[in-house]
Amino acid sequence: MPILGIMASSVLKVTNSYESIATTTVSTAVSSITFSSIPATFKHLQIRGIGKPTATGAYDLLFTLNGDTTSNYHSHQLYGTGASAVSASYGTTNQAYITYWDNAQFGSFVCDILDYSNTNKNTTTRALGGHDLNGSGYILLRSGLWMNTSAVSTINLFLGGGNFEQYSQLALYGVKG
Repeated sequence: MPILGIMASSVLKVTNSYESIATTTVSTAVSSITFSSIPATFKHLQIRGIGKPTATGAYDLLFTLNGDTTSNYHSHQLYGTGASAVSASYGTTNQAYITYWDNAQFGSFVCDILDYSNTNKNTTTRALGGHDLNGSGYILLRSGLWMNTSAVSTINLFLGGGNFEQYSQLALYGVKG
């Protein structure tokens, strides 16, 4: 018998595609959070987080891969404030961009690191994040490119200013193929 016009044999099975690798909850302000010894057993990686900087103002949430702090990163973004939308491009930089957080309120994000263990191509990322400031704030969509074909085994996350505030939390997941 059809279910909403779809034959039961054509309904996809839901599987658990995400596996928790590591979670860090900040108990006292820290300058960076590192996920290391990442297994190469997944198709993609996903980082999910909530947090804010300790420093007054708004700052980018950034990351490097495998300790690479050379000019091997490129990023593009589209962001909105509710009143306007803006696009931007960051040429060659020494870190990748995830989102933009303000110390007045906790923000959130989800970042995918695609084909992270494929050594035949450069690594690409995509992130969606932002924060609400009680009627203002940002929402950002960012994409990135790491000009390196090494498999990703370490991710170091940090803010463009200040430290991660207490209760900030970052979690790393492996996405099955």
